[in-house]
Amino acid sequence: MALSMLRRFSSLVVNGQKCGITRAFSAAAGSGSSTNETSPAIRKVNVVDKQNLVEFGRYVGECLPKYVQKVQLATGDELEILIAPEGIVPVLTFLKDHHNCQFTNLADIGGMDVPARPYRFEIIYNLLSLRFNSRIRVKTYTDELTPIDSSMEVHKAANWYEREIWDMFGVYFANHPDLRRILTDYGFEGHPFRKDFPLSGYVEVRYDDEQKRVVVEPVELSQEFRKFDLSSPWEQFPNFRDAPPAIEDVPLDKPAGGEPPKK
Repeated sequence: MALSMLRRFSSLVVNGQKCGITRAFSAAAGSGSSTNETSPAIRKVNVVDKQNLVEFGRYVGECLPKYVQKVQLATGDELEILIAPEGIVPVLTFLKDHHNCQFTNLADIGGMDVPARPYRFEIIYNLLSLRFNSRIRVKTYTDELTPIDSSMEVHKAANWYEREIWDMFGVYFANHPDLRRILTDYGFEGHPFRKDFPLSGYVEVRYDDEQKRVVVEPVELSQEFRKFDLSSPWEQFPNFRDAPPAIEDVPLDKPAGGEPPKK
């Protein structure tokens, strides 16, 4: 079947009859050679899609007022739902099984460390709904000592993602069936993605020619403590000084779970 379609396409071109695809390529080639780009390509926000995300965020907040603390839009059209740590399993279950959501794919789980915050770690769940062709983010928070519930009972794909966050940040996931390091070596001390972890590490591994084996030795390089500031000290581009804010809050009724921690 594919071969017959290719022959038919070739006969159309040979006979001087350009199909729609050929005309599209010809128009694109002609326009590229005759016009010059005068403004940078900026992804425009679809007003209808943005309003749909706002309404959906309000709907989730009304359905789960106990756990949803805040709903916001990032970069214009990226929906983020901020929840309390105890609401991970209920919220993810709702977003997966509810007929109006169907976020059945857990694309990724990420972590972020801001030492200046009372709850320094932020856990981000990236969800995908194939049914509605939509993506959202669910965010929660914790500290060095407080564990959060594993989401493996909702999404089996969370297994290695949570192991990676445990390895890199030291966030403990309760009820995880196999929580152990996944990227660092056996006996590794510390968590490399924490901001207070030195860039040089604590130990170095090398091969010793005299002992004929790999040895582990303390690092002799010294490093001062690094201070992190999320605000940008650099001058912004003139055309974007009056741009819309990166984060837009979606108004909700005051949830029973209270306000999220200050950032």
